[in-house]
Amino acid sequence: MGEKRPPIEPLDYLSGVKVVDIGDLRVARGMSRRPHSACKHHRLHYDKAERRVWCPDCETDVEPFDAFKLLVENFHQASERLERRAQEIKSAEEHSLISIAAKKIDKAWRSRTMVPACPHCKQGLFPEDFKYGIAASLGREYAEARRRVREDKEGRRE
Repeated sequence: MGEKRPPIEPLDYLSGVKVVDIGDLRVARGMSRRPHSACKHHRLHYDKAERRVWCPDCETDVEPFDAFKLLVENFHQASERLERRAQEIKSAEEHSLISIAAKKIDKAWRSRTMVPACPHCKQGLFPEDFKYGIAASLGREYAEARRRVREDKEGRRE
């Protein structure tokens, strides 16, 4: 079923090492003696009885570390896709929120007898107030902090 593994060669170290085998150095440094396969082993099968992992495409055994590495890489790619998707959904919701708010305020201003009120100070907001643009802007973090302080003060009075 595929390539045969190279035989295990017994080494004689009784009289000392006379010649250093480059293959032994490669194995010691984590590099295999076997040639690199062009197959990426996208489909892995495991056999519980033989306790081995193999690729049905090239019909070779896959090293346990390589199989683990493939699983980790696939998991990492899937989690990155989920994070990207969550970010896309969040930005779409934020954009939708702005569009919905703009439509509601526009609908409220079309009324002939009523104007929308500020949800915090309850003062009327007239279209004429924004005719020449927005007079002032606040940083979002600063505005949120002011809102929290105001809500805390209102909560304490009750």
